[in-house]
Amino acid sequence: MDSMGPTSSHPASTPLALPDDLTRAIQQAGYYPALVGDVVRAALGGDEVVSHLVHQETTFDHDVVRRHITVLALTASRLVIAHADDHTDGGPGQEDVATATTESVPLSAVRGVMVTHVVARPQDYVPGSLGREITLTLGWGAVSRIDLMPASCADPDCDADHGYEGSVASDDISLRISADAEGEVALQQALDFAQALSTSIGT
Repeated sequence: MDSMGPTSSHPASTPLALPDDLTRAIQQAGYYPALVGDVVRAALGGDEVVSHLVHQETTFDHDVVRRHITVLALTASRLVIAHADDHTDGGPGQEDVATATTESVPLSAVRGVMVTHVVARPQDYVPGSLGREITLTLGWGAVSRIDLMPASCADPDCDADHGYEGSVASDDISLRISADAEGEVALQQALDFAQALSTSIGT
């Protein structure tokens, strides 16, 4: 009898290869794809990807162009988030530096998936189109936002101080995806990912 027991072809400590479509999306984003791919693969470990979303954006800081990529990967039990950024001042003689950070969130901890549809000319809205831009906001409690406003009462003549009232919202990550800027495919992928994640946390 073999005391070591049966061996697995994919031990939990051995990262699986990324799905081809996720690899292509990372490559198309163009932000150090070899680095980003390895970081995402290491964070996933042996988990298979159920759905994914890759979002790349460029910002301008004075004379410096900064790039940022976010990769969201959904597995059967968790949401893996990877961010990679430029950290270079762009001065003469400065070498390029990138930082890559991953976070793993159990699906049981994901508190909400919010999709905001931005619809231009709503009077001409075509049923089923859902607009050409969305903002996808995910919350799992790492960052909370408190919105406060003066409290009021139903008496229009009341001038008493009723203090403040407000709400606490979880707003850990927010991505804006536009069909006009990033293409119809990117927008549809974002909608598909939001639906897959919503379904996963609802079971």
